[in-house]
Order: sequence, then structure tokens, then C-alpha cells
Amino acid sequence: MPNSTITAQALTRRFGSFTAVDALTFSVERGEVFGFLGANGAGKTTAIRMLCGLLKPTSGSALVAGYDVARHPEQVKRRIGYMSQRFSLYDDLTVHENLQTFGTIYGLGRSALRERIAEMYRRLEMEPLRGRMVGSLPPGWKQKIALAAAMLHRPQVLFLDEPTGGVDPLGRRNFWELILDAAAEGTTVLVTTHYLDEALYCHRTLIMADGQMKALDSPRRLMEQHGVSTMDELFGRLIRPQDSAANHATPSSEQP
Repeated sequence: MPNSTITAQALTRRFGSFTAVDALTFSVERGEVFGFLGANGAGKTTAIRMLCGLLKPTSGSALVAGYDVARHPEQVKRRIGYMSQRFSLYDDLTVHENLQTFGTIYGLGRSALRERIAEMYRRLEMEPLRGRMVGSLPPGWKQKIALAAAMLHRPQVLFLDEPTGGVDPLGRRNFWELILDAAAEGTTVLVTTHYLDEALYCHRTLIMADGQMKALDSPRRLMEQHGVSTMDELFGRLIRPQDSAANHATPSSEQP
């Protein structure tokens, strides 16, 4: 798959006798927005941590930006942006200091960093926050800053683990506009979500449950194949109702 930026072959992770991710096989093309959709506990975060080089697979393999995630995790980390579910920001620094710190870590020069931070302020409407301490901000604003930090260096691959959790509907739309613009510029985006409506932003969606792939295709084609008109119906058709209830999936009626 010469044009693939991400490839996974039977990617598996076990914790003792528990299989969190079970033999995932898929590929993601350059500039594609690829969604992992599933209830909490489906295995999405474990999969994304393996692909980022943060967690070694138990078996199987994966290449990200041309590098094996198990053998060359540091090479992978240099070429990706990663926004985790848990905030990785420094609460005791201001918004501006956080962005400067992350930009320096990513190796951006002073001029390029200044321009990129200004662009993030404008795109995410964060300019009024530049002098605020991150620890004093509500979760939705922290998510915006974390997204900006992950995108500062224009990574080849952008991993976003439930980036819009705690973000209001308008903010979610702004997030997705920025994500789609990055993909249009050639960044490959892999995003996990349990908001069913957000899958419609993705070029393709992999639906997970119990660590396994239940379906993979464009959201529209999946709905057509299963004879349903909404992602809520599709999710209910593919995932056992008891799984959805037990894992607290968060369906939404908002359509992008």
C-alpha cells in the first residue's frame, strides 16, 4: 500500500488474559480523515496509543509515516501530533507559554512558531486567553489549546483521541473545520470519538466493539449497506444494545 500513511496488520494488545485490541487490520491514506467509532471501552484509545508508539503491541504490526511502531517508536513520535483524552498541558503556565513550549519541543524556529501560534489563536478564537493560566480554564478551552499544540508543527499524521469531549456544539464544529483543513493540506488524521454524528465528518469510519472491528467504510456507504438513515441506527444495528448501554456510548442527533 504505497500511498498509505498508516497500516495495521492484525494489531493486537493484551493485558494479561484481557484482549483490549483484537487483530485490527486497516490502512489510512495521506490526507484522509479516518474515524474510530465506538462506545467507551471499545479499544479505541489502546489502538491509538499503539499507533503513536506509546504502547507496544502484543502481536501484529503497524507502520506510521513509514516507521514500525514497535521497532522505531521515537521516529514515529517525531512525525506525529497527538492529542490525548487527558490534558497534557502545563496548568501552571499561561496559554501562550504552553504553545511556545510545545512549539520549541517540536523544533519550530522562532519566526515560524510565532506565525503558527498566531494562526491557531485566530482559527480557534483563543486570542483573549493568551495570558490566562491553563489550570484556570474550563475543559472545553483546554481541549482547544491541546488541539492547537498538537497541530503547531504541521505533523504528517495527527492522532486525536476524543478531541471534542467537553466542547460545546459550536466549538465542535470549529474543531472539525480545522481538522478537515489540515487533511486538505495533506495531513493524515486518525480521530477517535463516541459522538455518532462526528463520524459523518470522516472519509471512512472503523466501528469497534470489544476490541474488534465490526465495520469499515465511509459512513454513508455503511448506512446504505445496513439500510439505515442515521449513525445512531447504524451503531444500534452493529453493536449489541447491552454493549452500548454498558459502555455509555453518547449518541447525538446533531448533524454536521
